[in-house]
Amino acid sequence: MKEWTVEIYVIDQDGKERPARCFTKAVYHLHPSFDNPVQTFLEPPFRCRNEGWGEFEMTIDLFTTEKGGKSTIAHDLNFAAPKYDNIHTIQFKNPSQSLQQLLRETGPLPSDEERKLKKADGTKKKKSFDVEKMADALVKLPEDDLLQVIQMIHDHKDENTYIQNNIDAGEFSVDLYTLPDSLMKMLWDFLVKASVLS
Repeated sequence: MKEWTVEIYVIDQDGKERPARCFTKAVYHLHPSFDNPVQTFLEPPFRCRNEGWGEFEMTIDLFTTEKGGKSTIAHDLNFAAPKYDNIHTIQFKNPSQSLQQLLRETGPLPSDEERKLKKADGTKKKKSFDVEKMADALVKLPEDDLLQVIQMIHDHKDENTYIQNNIDAGEFSVDLYTLPDSLMKMLWDFLVKASVLS
């Protein structure tokens, strides 16, 4: 009989194991021969410890607080080595600000680097429109106008537009630097017309 343990960590930018606090729950789907083949853990490192004779492939569902935030990974449990790592890459699509903050604990996000590059290379959006002025003006809008702006962004965004819409938390985030020029002009004109930008 072999005793085995599986734990889940996040690998930081230096290759070190860090607590996987970006997940709220891990559900292990073990071989059906186990008395309890579905096991749930709510705290990092989401340690699943059991014993058995055979090697098998399990799946692990990893959950975040995001709506629909479930990622499933496969893990091949084997006894070829006393200890081994099985590294998976998980992508988070439009993570909330709170999840982004947790992810930044292990290093910068890809979007952080893209934003720095866009600011550093002096894109024409930066020259054509004062993005910081626009950001300040947006928070001055009344709720009805804000809803109109959100709709405008949804209708005219392109594949490079970074938005995050968390309806449950009442959050809408947009990286103004990623908006297409035509949408930037529409927003600028809207803000001028609403008298929050001159």
